[in-house]
Amino acid sequence: MTPEEFRRHGREVIDWIADYIEQVERYPVHSRARPGDLREALPETAPRAGEPFEDILADVDRLILPGITHWQSPSFFGFYPANTSPPSILGELLSAGLGVQGMLWTTSPACTELEQHVLDWLVEMLDLPKKFLSSGSGGGVIQDTASSAVLCALLAACYRHGGANGRSAGIDRRLVAYASDQAHSSIEKALLVAGMGTGRLRKIETDDGFAMRADCLAERMAADVADGLVPAFVCATVGTTSSAAVDPLESIGEICCRHGAWLHVDAAMAGTAALCPEFRGMHDGLEAADSYAFNPHKWMFVNFDCDCFFVADRGPLLEALSILPEYLRNQATQSGQVVDFRDWQVPLGRRFRALKLWFVIRSFGVEGLQEKIRGHVALAEEFAGWVEADESFELAVPRSLNLVCFRHGGGDDVNQQLLDALNDSGQVFLTHTRLENRLTLRFSIGQTGTRREHVERAWGLIRETARAQQSPQ
Repeated sequence: MTPEEFRRHGREVIDWIADYIEQVERYPVHSRARPGDLREALPETAPRAGEPFEDILADVDRLILPGITHWQSPSFFGFYPANTSPPSILGELLSAGLGVQGMLWTTSPACTELEQHVLDWLVEMLDLPKKFLSSGSGGGVIQDTASSAVLCALLAACYRHGGANGRSAGIDRRLVAYASDQAHSSIEKALLVAGMGTGRLRKIETDDGFAMRADCLAERMAADVADGLVPAFVCATVGTTSSAAVDPLESIGEICCRHGAWLHVDAAMAGTAALCPEFRGMHDGLEAADSYAFNPHKWMFVNFDCDCFFVADRGPLLEALSILPEYLRNQATQSGQVVDFRDWQVPLGRRFRALKLWFVIRSFGVEGLQEKIRGHVALAEEFAGWVEADESFELAVPRSLNLVCFRHGGGDDVNQQLLDALNDSGQVFLTHTRLENRLTLRFSIGQTGTRREHVERAWGLIRETARAQQSPQ
């Protein structure tokens, strides 16, 4: 493809994306593809000769779109916001065009320094503790997801307890980790990847609001100490996946301090809400945290993948992950004046993710981002009010930020049938969880293009579908 052909086809792709953004509401939100549909439609072998780009782009419409669940639809209310925006898409495109390999400062200084600077902006924008600024002993880095962030935090915590011996002999078998029974599954996976095993994860009971009980944490830690074990790592959650519950950071932090345990705070989706001062109460007690992570690719209009991971002291993280072979040695690294983000993550290589984050922050501005967040929370509040006013439905738990957990009063089977019918309709997409062992529908509002009309239409469809299911056949 010549530069001129690239210009022409690039315009075609941009036009395709712009049309998609404008027309996404026309597609069934949930893909209706059956297992194997796409593979059956594809040729068995790769083409021996190159094909015209026009044919490739045409096959996106013919083959790919039918197998897409449209996360960017304003009627997508499932899982969590996994949204994007035109500035983010353009930043991602520019990153792909530059093809930067940002493993070392010297391999592209702008890649590293923009990332440091934008994450320092976020410390101010979210009013995070100043110890997370890169100007001190801590700092921030962009990981791919919160799952990678919790793994890195766990490794740093284990190194802090094991010291240099941990690098040669492995993780001390006495170390144990703690999280609530509502915490994300990535914590369990982190223990598996780190070689600790899930047997060393203590799942702490939660209260009526599904937040970790600090008293149960304290009791379990004390019992482990009495058994000769070492409490090394606690993951507290700000906005659990099931119900957006917020763990009591202040109480948890005090307990961690008593035992010398590393406190990691996972605010994957909910953290974006801290852009608005009125929602920052969920971060009360964050001063005690050793690390913190949130995902701008959830609810901050930055496309996947982009997790912002902050540490108060980068020393243990670097000691746990830094390996410097001869072929990576360079004058800048040896000067000690630069940061090499390869030491802040598991992979060596890294993309220029900071560009899309920079584009979004500059294009929306802080006030523009705040306006979007407040709008989504207001819509969730209104939706929760509609649920409470309808005698056929109930809130499973009080609304938390942009997430409403609700259920029909008819029981699990009725709720499962309702969920299936709604998603099969193609008009909306919802997901579920279990709270108190009862099937619960989750209604998450946060897509870039979602407006009141979409939420109102969804509620009308939910009520209509429920009535149709209950009426005699």
